[in-house]
This record gives sequence, C-alpha cells and structure tokens, in this order.
Amino acid sequence: MAKEQLEVLNALDVAKTQWYHFTAIIIAGMGFFTDAYDLFCISLVTKLLGRIYYHVDGAAKPGSLPPNVAAAVNGVALVGTLAGQLFFGWLGDKLGRKRVYGLTLMLMVLCSVCSGLSLGRDAKAVMSTLCFFRFWLGFGIGGDYPLSATIMSEYASKKTRGAFIAAVFAMQGFGILAGGIFAIIMSSVFEAKYSAPAYQVDPIASTIPQADYLWRIIVMVGALPAALTYYWRMKMPETARYTALVAKNAKQAASDMSKVLQVDIEAETQKIEKLDGQPANSFGLFSSKFLRRHGLHLLGTASTWFLLDIAFYSQNLFQKDIFSAIGWIPPAQTMNAVQEVYRIARAQTLIALCSTVPGYWFTVAFIDKIGRFAIQLMGFFFMTVFMFAIAIPYKHWTHSENRIGFVVMYSFTFFFANFGPNATTFVVPAEIFPARLRSTCHGISAASGKLGAIVGAFGFLYLAQNQDKAKADAGYPAGIGVRNSLLVLGVVNLLGLLFTFLVPESKGKSLEEMSGENEVDEQ
Repeated sequence: MAKEQLEVLNALDVAKTQWYHFTAIIIAGMGFFTDAYDLFCISLVTKLLGRIYYHVDGAAKPGSLPPNVAAAVNGVALVGTLAGQLFFGWLGDKLGRKRVYGLTLMLMVLCSVCSGLSLGRDAKAVMSTLCFFRFWLGFGIGGDYPLSATIMSEYASKKTRGAFIAAVFAMQGFGILAGGIFAIIMSSVFEAKYSAPAYQVDPIASTIPQADYLWRIIVMVGALPAALTYYWRMKMPETARYTALVAKNAKQAASDMSKVLQVDIEAETQKIEKLDGQPANSFGLFSSKFLRRHGLHLLGTASTWFLLDIAFYSQNLFQKDIFSAIGWIPPAQTMNAVQEVYRIARAQTLIALCSTVPGYWFTVAFIDKIGRFAIQLMGFFFMTVFMFAIAIPYKHWTHSENRIGFVVMYSFTFFFANFGPNATTFVVPAEIFPARLRSTCHGISAASGKLGAIVGAFGFLYLAQNQDKAKADAGYPAGIGVRNSLLVLGVVNLLGLLFTFLVPESKGKSLEEMSGENEVDEQ
C-alpha cells in the first residue's frame, strides 16, 4: 500500500497557525457558546417557573414544578439535541458541512426567541409552548455538535488540530458562565427595582408580577451570539476535505483553500479519481468493511461519551441540592422569587469559574502535547477517585464545618470531567473516521452522549431522592439517596475508563492517515 496525499490536504495539514484558524474557532465556537447558554440557562429559572405558575395557597414552601413538568422542561431540549445530532450529522455528510451549518444556527436563534415568548398566562399553556420550542431549540443545537467538530477538524493542521477542536468545545464553558452572569445582573436589577418580602413573610407578594419577564429575558438572550455570527458562517467556504474527498471537486477545493491559505494550490483531478477508485474509499456505514475497520472505534467513542454524560448531567442536577446542603442557597421560603434566581445563578457561576472553564482550557493547552488518550484516561480516573471520595464519607461532608472541603472535591470532579473526557469525547470522533462518514459518526457518538445525559438527568433525579418517602421531594417516589447515587456514578466513571481503551490515539496524524483514505494499491 502506497500513501498518496492530495496537495490541498497536505497544505492544510502543515499550515502554520493563521488568522483563518482563529476566525474558524470563533465562528464555530459561538454556536457552542449559544448551545451551552441555552441548555444550561433553564436550570437557573426552573425554581422561578415553579413559584410563578405552581403556587399553592397556604403551602409552607414556594410552588415548584411537578416532577413530570420538571422532567419535560429539562428533558425536551436533550431529546431534541439527540435527534438533531443524528439528523444533521447524516445531512452534513450528504449535503456538505457549510450548507447545513447556517440552518442549525437559524433554528437556534428562532427557537431561543420563541421559548421566551411562550404564550398564555396559565401554567399548562406556558409550559406546553416552552417545551415545544425547547425541543426544536435542542434539535438545532444537536446539529451544531457534528458540524462544528467536523469543520474545525477539517480546517486545522496536524500539529494543532486537537487544541482547535477543543477550543471550539471550550466555548461551552463561557456560555455557561455568561448564562450565570447575565442571570445575576438581571435578577439584581429586578430586585433593586421591585423589592419584595420573603415567601415566609408574604407568600403572594414574594413573587412579583414582573418576575414573569425575568425568566423570559434570560431565556431569549441566548439568541444574540448565534445571530451575530450567522453572516460569517455563510461566508466560510466548504471544507476542502468535503469538496475533494466527498464531492470529488478538485478544482473547487484547490481554489477555496488557495484563498484561505493564500498560497497557490494545484487542482489534482487525476489523483482524486485514483483515490476514489480505492476500496478503502467506497464502503458505507453499514458494511462489514466499516465494521472491521471502525466498528470498535465507533463503539469506543459512543460508549465513553454515553458514560461520561451520565455522570456529567446527573452532577448538574443535584448541584442545586448540594448548594443547599452546604448553605450557598438558603431555604426557599426565606427568599423572594428574584433573590432565589440570584442565589442559584451565583452558585452556578462560581462552579463554572473555578472548575468548568479552567478544565476546558487545560485540555486546549495539553491535548496536542500529551494526546487525547492520556487526557481521557486521566480524566475518568480522577472523576472516579473524587466521586468515591465524596460518596463513601458522604455524612462527613454534610457537616457544616466540612462544607468548603465538599465544594473543593465537587469542583475537582467537574474540573477533571472538562480536563478529560468531556472535551476528548468531542474531539476524537471528528478525527478518526473517513470524510464521507465523519459527520455521521460524530453525530452517532454525540447522540449516544445525549442518551447518557437523559439517563443522568432523569434516572438520577429519581434515584437521588431520599430513601424515606416522607423526605423525598414533593411528587417523587423514594430513591436510593444521594450517597448511593454518587457511588453508582463512581462505577459509571470506572466503566468510562475501561471503554477508553477502544479509542485510538490521533495526536499528530493527518485525518487521512487515521481513516486510510490516502492508501493506494500499487498496480
């Protein structure tokens, strides 16, 4: 087997870091910024929605979303994301990355705005329309995963590809941070303008009528960053790898990349035809050849993402309960509705600032030095260690004098999720599959991650309930308790570590080397 690399792809592989790399990171990254803002901002306002729409006269505690409504509000976006990842992943390989890219962004902008305009004044109407638009918002967000990762991997050079794809993903951290900061600012403004008594002083007056605008503003602002980058997304040329290897248009690929790289590149039509005739470049996703060459790789990328997201999304879920346990968020009845939004946003922002954001950027800094495999293995290992370290002496951490230690341990599990599998599971599927199946395989891996997120978010919402039915949240059955749930998550992280061994290392190799697309049978 001889190796033949097209000049246009080689030029991309060896290109020095240039301005177009940074514009690509910003254009692709703003989609991810929006994704994170939109997906995570709902957790800032769910308590507020409960107070506004589910107030019960005479109740000792403020209104809260019934379990089925809470599950729907939190879950529809995840279900939509899963569907979008599969659909747009497949479409990105069929129609090209660029043509589908603008579509996902428009969907996100439109549905962000519509989520905040959820119609009606009664609970049923508002929640139904909110859920409807959040499903389609998730659908657009889902498309952003395979397309952003694939576009970035196909634009980047061999030396810096991991860092660039990870940088796109790291914009998620800023999205979460922006959601928290914006909620802090808006709730402070509302609190200053419309002060209200705590719930225990006056249950009705504690939720000001204007609070209905607060959650809508927080939800709708997510449309802004996506809308601002739409024009630039449309100006980006199609990736050379898609144009040359999938669309088979050598001239177009050479001309697009000549402009981007500002060098003369020759169109190699004959070489493309020669490569196209090779068996390595013709098998489909459901063929035995794909199963032989990439079956275990796909199992590895899908299973590690699935296991990671179970742990990652369940942590986000009892984040609020953990904050209450350590006293960052006082009992709900001691605050008015707007103060509660402020406290939740502040706690989430602190965690994002101290562990989530630094974790992402550690990955960006080290991924091309120590490799994807080592980072993922290390991340799962430390997540397992810290999860067990929280779970086994759980009683010890709940005492008020040990609160700070608890927050530090909790932050470390988050830090190593992000300086670890949360970033690498996104990077690797964009590198190891053939160009004609790259977006689809990334979509499958990402969708299995979202399936894990759904298991994490809902399975653990019920699992983490108190073992005593009387102490469980209103409307929930008894669970296995937080401690046992954390032990289960420790085991999940351990499984993630084992499945990592199915995933190949792609550091420093060209995409075609990984997928075998540059192999030519010598006649």
